[in-house]
Amino acid sequence: FKVPGKDFASFHIIASHSDSPTLKIKESSEMNIENQYVKLNVEKYGGMLCGPWFDRPLSVAGRVIVQDGNKLETKLVDVDRDILMPPSLAVHMNRDVNDGYKYNFQKDMLPLFRMNGSKTDFLSMIAAEAGVEKENIKGSDLFLYDRMEGRVWGAEDEFISAPRLDDLQCAFTSMKGFLKRQSEKSVSVLCVMDNEEVGSGTKQGAGSTFLYDVLRRINFSMGRSEEEYWTAVAASFMISGDNGHAVHPNYADKTDPTSRPYLNGGIVLKFQGSQKYSAAVMRCLCDRAGVPYQNFLNRSDMLGGSTLGNISNSKVSLNTVDIGLPQLAMHSSYETAGAKDMEYMVKAFEEFYKSSISVSEDGSFEIQ
Repeated sequence: FKVPGKDFASFHIIASHSDSPTLKIKESSEMNIENQYVKLNVEKYGGMLCGPWFDRPLSVAGRVIVQDGNKLETKLVDVDRDILMPPSLAVHMNRDVNDGYKYNFQKDMLPLFRMNGSKTDFLSMIAAEAGVEKENIKGSDLFLYDRMEGRVWGAEDEFISAPRLDDLQCAFTSMKGFLKRQSEKSVSVLCVMDNEEVGSGTKQGAGSTFLYDVLRRINFSMGRSEEEYWTAVAASFMISGDNGHAVHPNYADKTDPTSRPYLNGGIVLKFQGSQKYSAAVMRCLCDRAGVPYQNFLNRSDMLGGSTLGNISNSKVSLNTVDIGLPQLAMHSSYETAGAKDMEYMVKAFEEFYKSSISVSEDGSFEIQ
């Protein structure tokens, strides 16, 4: 966050999330198969597309909790090489697979790790990567990740594909805007929450008091009163940045008949009948920044996913708009978006952070 001075009028917040659907490694993960193969026991994290995880090189990253005397310390780990792969079952052994298949996470999704005769067990490898002794690891929080590098592609390089675009695109573009601009009247806040894909119910998730606590502490550290805090919150504005669905070239009928966002068509403003967002403010900011925008609504007979904006609003009551970048293959291990849209988002976020949005009453705004 950046504070312009003691007499700030509001908070300007952009919130995104850092996690993505994946496979999480269970404790005591190694499973011996007929004294030949060793695979790892995993469970799903979030609502993932299963198919794209098969037959591609994967690795492991996360953190371990290490004992050092009377202390427990966290160490980050990234095994930066190809070590895992969930192999598909050949079509000869499952003739009906192309007619539709329901994946069983306990059977189908377990990745092959090594042959049984290999000397390197999984926990020893993680300990070596962390630079600690195996017996000192007292806990772990480890996940699989796709090793494929990002690509720019298309007839005129108009597409980008990479793992975890949802929601690292919004985290990245909000950071770019935050670093470049600052309002003279508002506290600029960059908020990247965790665990959105599993409900945001952790101490670092949008359903916690973390944002509420931080805003209050900013206020009181500047010598301001409780009433000044509540006045600032009432005048504040938050952009919830979480990617949205573009019209799919092979499944165009899955999109709402009148709201049709496309790749490279601009920022997506998201709406849902059960939630109310201040989209008019965002449209004005986009106009001022000179960037295009599109609308996204689910088909009326289809449910969409949750996002962090409405969840955090249950803890801090703010005027909020839900936006994102249009993408394809959301929650795949390798997702696709438009190359132009990221630049549009950075410009819109710069405009937001440098602007001053004043609220005279509910539904009345002035943007300076």
